[in-house]
Amino acid sequence: MTELPTSGREWHLVARPNGWPEPGDVALREVPVNEPGEGRILVRNLYFSVDPYMRGRMNDVKSYTPPFQLDKPMDGAAVGEVIASRAEGFAVGDHVLHGLGWREYAEFPAQHAAKIDGSKAPLSSYIGVLGMTGLTAYAGLFDVASFKEGDAVFVSGAAGAVGSQVGQMARIKGASRVIGSAGSDEKVKLLVEEYGFDAAFNYKNGPVRDQLKEAAPDGIDVYFDNVGGEHLEAAISSLNVHGRATICGMIAQYNATEPTPAPRNLALVIGKRLRLQGMLVGDHAALQPQFVEDVAGWLASGELKYQETVVEGIENGFDAFLGVLRGENTGKMLVGLAGK
Repeated sequence: MTELPTSGREWHLVARPNGWPEPGDVALREVPVNEPGEGRILVRNLYFSVDPYMRGRMNDVKSYTPPFQLDKPMDGAAVGEVIASRAEGFAVGDHVLHGLGWREYAEFPAQHAAKIDGSKAPLSSYIGVLGMTGLTAYAGLFDVASFKEGDAVFVSGAAGAVGSQVGQMARIKGASRVIGSAGSDEKVKLLVEEYGFDAAFNYKNGPVRDQLKEAAPDGIDVYFDNVGGEHLEAAISSLNVHGRATICGMIAQYNATEPTPAPRNLALVIGKRLRLQGMLVGDHAALQPQFVEDVAGWLASGELKYQETVVEGIENGFDAFLGVLRGENTGKMLVGLAGK
């Protein structure tokens, strides 16, 4: 039997950020690793996810998910390999999906793990295109936004993990036009040439409202919002009568220290009879079987493509998280620990 580790590193939140998180707000600490108790497993993490929503969990405010606790490890989606088990149905060598990221090793009740098959898809994809990220895109487009064939769709943050999937899913299902915004000319090129968007623009190159109207002269029917702020205001202006918007994220204001202004054109919601609806992926678990079936098929056929940005080394985990907030990732941002 391979000797088990006696310690491992994990990221702790040590202070509540004011505005942008800073290195002094977190600490990478060495902690003891325990052998699993009855009904529990010990997992060596291979990848963990860093996501924009985690910024909100650093604040001590009531929200849809509990805040990170001070001087405790942060958490989030992770995949890893079972290295010790005292739980029926889990053996050493099994790969699992679980919720204790931001650390090298996790010891927890086996009931909180789901076995995954690395022969069917890359392990990292289970926290990306086949995981919560993909389900967010799928549910947000088809369920929340009530997408139908022929709709014109605009996606903000379209080169990110969720946005890139939304645009491709809309294209696959017969959108009349798919438009995306991104933060660099390279990402704009990726959206059009690799992901099949009909048009895309760099939001840094001019007012979003003007660039969106040029890209969608006949307006849009669906807006998938990952950004908020100026993007949401521009989308409200371009949405056609009975248009729908899925409000998935508002990364533009996550680090604001003062209240941000609402879109100045909210009155258009009345005359256009718009529907703006927030979403949390946890409300859509019932879609999971259909989601996996559809997405697995699209991946196999090559209709759906995805990219990942993998930052290697747990010591670089916090920098990877800041990179997500800055939009430095293309596709899903992951921290890789497989080289340990």
